[in-house]
Amino acid sequence: MKKEDFLKQIPLFQSLQVDDLGNLCDSIKTRSIRKGEILFHKGSEGTTLYIIKRGRIKIVLPSKDGDEVILAIFSEKDFFGEMSLLDGTSRSADAVALEPCELLFLNRKDFLSFLKDNENAVQAVLRSLSMRLRKTDDLLEDTCFLNISARFAKKLVELAQDYGRQDGDYTLIDLELKQKDLASMIGATRESVNKELRVLREKGLVSNAGNKIRIHNLELLRRRMS
Repeated sequence: MKKEDFLKQIPLFQSLQVDDLGNLCDSIKTRSIRKGEILFHKGSEGTTLYIIKRGRIKIVLPSKDGDEVILAIFSEKDFFGEMSLLDGTSRSADAVALEPCELLFLNRKDFLSFLKDNENAVQAVLRSLSMRLRKTDDLLEDTCFLNISARFAKKLVELAQDYGRQDGDYTLIDLELKQKDLASMIGATRESVNKELRVLREKGLVSNAGNKIRIHNLELLRRRMS
């Protein structure tokens, strides 16, 4: 698919006229990264907006002890990295490839010039920032007020909604996630997640397919969220 045709599918760029889209494409470059590769580190200079053409990226808050919290997972047609471009400060988290990725990227100067002339794009960026802030608020609220069982059930339901696909009578969460990844999404330990998975398997609510999870009964899983 040509770059222009792909960008037309992304809300950030949908309001552009053909000539403006062509000019923007001249400024957008392409980069491929391997599974597990770190795209940028927390604290590094933020000079680039990224758009995912293929693959998935996780945004991670790392700790000095090697633990992490996964703040978000971005997939095809998502953009990220705009925060540092807007405020001129360093990256606020790590970005790591969950699988092989093909990325489009735009430098800060071209991105700000693009926003200056496109009100609809500014609104798209503000919506994205607002949505991500709300998700961060939700994570903080869940960590404070929900026990691990409820947090884990809620996260599985969210993953099923965002990345689930029907696999016979089941819903398969189409992400390769280790127990450590699942733990970092809910602010828990790998051991706690292992215990919760065992409980859910015994109740017949989930099963494992390698590093992927099948949801057998989404409605019963929702009941464990409170």
